Amino acid sequence: MHLRHLRLLDFRSWPLLELELGPGVTTLIGRNGHGKTNVLEAVGVLATLRSHRVSGDAPMIRTGAQTALVGALAHNAGRELTVELALNSGRANRARLNTSPCRRLGDILGVVQSVLFAPEDLALVRGEPAERRRLLDDLMSSRRPALGGDVADYGSVLRQRTALLRSASGALRRGRPEESAAALDTLDVWDGRLASTGARLVSGRVALLEQLRPLVVDAYRTLAPESRPADLTYRFRVASPPAESDLADPEFVEALLLAELRSRRREEIERGQSLVGPHRDDLILTLGEEPAKGFASHGETWSFALALRLGSLELFRADGIEPVLLLDDVFAELDRHRRAALAEVAAGVEQVLITAAVGEDVPSSLRGVRHDVVMTGEGADRHSEITLSPRWSDDDPAPAEGAEAGGSGAASPSPDGARDHGDDDDNTDSGSGAQL
Repeated sequence: MHLRHLRLLDFRSWPLLELELGPGVTTLIGRNGHGKTNVLEAVGVLATLRSHRVSGDAPMIRTGAQTALVGALAHNAGRELTVELALNSGRANRARLNTSPCRRLGDILGVVQSVLFAPEDLALVRGEPAERRRLLDDLMSSRRPALGGDVADYGSVLRQRTALLRSASGALRRGRPEESAAALDTLDVWDGRLASTGARLVSGRVALLEQLRPLVVDAYRTLAPESRPADLTYRFRVASPPAESDLADPEFVEALLLAELRSRRREEIERGQSLVGPHRDDLILTLGEEPAKGFASHGETWSFALALRLGSLELFRADGIEPVLLLDDVFAELDRHRRAALAEVAAGVEQVLITAAVGEDVPSSLRGVRHDVVMTGEGADRHSEITLSPRWSDDDPAPAEGAEAGGSGAASPSPDGARDHGDDDDNTDSGSGAQL
């Protein structure tokens, strides 16, 4: 699949972006903090309904605006589909498919499919379990949109059940057992809903992992042939976890979750937290006999992170799908071997969107159509602009701050940006939060 047009309205640093696209490679060149990553983030949001950078929607809405719009014209499986997502401040988000409103946001899952590799992917190896759970859930939702509904449903059940436990716990601490008992009257109902939705989520993750594991192992072997063998296992957090293969049966998993909920109910009430469920699970990455987290070298960490994304790409291809490959300022971070391996894979993908701080970071085989991104304006009027560049030159001078820039179809040249070390989160808000 590929995108033919991308439209952003009040999305982070972009008051308006109309970007014409096509198969092949498109590169966005500009200084860090000028808005390149925001474009790739928008594509990822259409694909997964959430950002890879922040947990909430507020940072993606341009300061002073109430709504951010992300829209695309996607060529998918021989059809052209128009998809639009509205991120609303203080209201429910809305989606449209071919100009018709969608009843659920999940109705647009699968229209845009993408795989993103970014420097933040090191957190897949070094970071907390939420990062690895999100990898599985996003991939599962993109490939099987119906399973994306399970992810959303579980999140809703978890929030409501946790609120109930907090209310009961608070009433007990205040010496009001009657209030606590009233809050807990419906806990059995929420236990049943958490167990049933959680079981589908766990079984979906394990089925996905069964397909993903050999692809990641092979990719890691190619990237780091001298390293220890890689492996991935699912950690199901109950008192006596069964074999991973048994977790493919959702009825079996539901029974385990219900038993664990019963055994830990008192502890959950005392702490006011949901301590049981797939939001507590992890994807364990190992190298040889040791966990990659804490034991992998810097090079091994990069290789494992890259292997996870390359394995995801190959999983889409096994489904007969060519997702959009998003490469966010990664080539400058990779050594020659990993850079060449990634460039070789990217060269065979139907559509690739690349960001880089300077043109020389992009391998010559992937230079494609170049756009230059600059930040212009002052204060509240500071915003990103883009120009189509007719040239590729590694020794062009950096563009001046606020250099003239037009819309996506402008042909005025704009040279490479100089690399700096700013955070490419081009709105004033940023943050992160727990994921499932």
